[in-house]
Amino acid sequence: MHATLPDTPLDIVGDVHGEHAALCALLAALGYDDDGRHGQGRTLVFVGDLCDRGPDSPGVIARVRRLVQAGRAVALLGNHELNVLRGQRKSGNDWFWGEGAQHDARYAPCVGLQHEAERQEVRAFFESLPPAASNRDLRVVHAAWHAPSLARLAAHPQGLPLGTWFERLDEAAEAAQDAAELRAAARTEKASWRHHLNDPAAAMPMLHAVARSEEARQMDNPLRVLTSGVERCAQAPFFSSGQWRFTQRVRWWDGYDEDTPVVVGHYWREFMPLERSQLGKAGPDLFQGTPAQSWLGARGNVYCVDFSVGGRWQERRAGCAGARTRLAALRWPERELALDDGQVLPTTGFGRL
Repeated sequence: MHATLPDTPLDIVGDVHGEHAALCALLAALGYDDDGRHGQGRTLVFVGDLCDRGPDSPGVIARVRRLVQAGRAVALLGNHELNVLRGQRKSGNDWFWGEGAQHDARYAPCVGLQHEAERQEVRAFFESLPPAASNRDLRVVHAAWHAPSLARLAAHPQGLPLGTWFERLDEAAEAAQDAAELRAAARTEKASWRHHLNDPAAAMPMLHAVARSEEARQMDNPLRVLTSGVERCAQAPFFSSGQWRFTQRVRWWDGYDEDTPVVVGHYWREFMPLERSQLGKAGPDLFQGTPAQSWLGARGNVYCVDFSVGGRWQERRAGCAGARTRLAALRWPERELALDDGQVLPTTGFGRL
């Protein structure tokens, strides 16, 4: 549940989201050969979300799995891997179920798994992924370094599949009396608006009980927090990914006051200015006013290395001449940002008081 990072120099790769060509370009730019060897003895760390949306999730997973099995990489669990383990059919993960473009043509063409044996291999690999990794100098997690949730990782029953544990954590949280009362109030609110919850044109009011219920559901499950982040009631409803939302992600790093730096992915940071609507995203931009190369938080020791390559499929669909999204890696301890187009740039603001 909590892996140890090697004491070698590290290259920490952001969310890949099935963009195999971008991954190959980035690894070559970082100096890795096809077998994942590096002449300077560096080690790769993948922050999670290897799959979904992009054209070749199986190719990405196969390459990363080989690297991990060879001891040349560490890979962490992201929310998209967790969706597969839970059996959740989500937008962009049809590659796993073998339905491909026939089910959701937005992401076509994409490579899909065709046989159950392949799906079992992928599930087994995802089951092996820890949600967090650290050493004395650095911490890495997909979405949020959250001490209470990390402490609860130790309670994971040995041998219990992660997807099953996730569902049991949800069930335990929902069994509490206050949670049951809150869910009942939320159901009443939703019943009044059930025909509008998926309508972006609806004049949707703030559903306060729904918001409180969804916040509790998020924060009472440690695997949700570590892989999807800290969420709180939104100031106003917003439409995202096909439905109205009443909770929003928050800048948890503003309250992070520990000495050890943290690297995360997940949050769709922008390297070049993008319309968030182009990426299918809504809600607050957690990086508004913060340069792409800047460390985050009051102490300047949190860095998000996800630069929205999960939206590259939309750039291809729109016929963009050049990608504005990036696949990136943070080079540690150099604190340099390497991009899939070959650029290597310094980061800024590390360790500010």
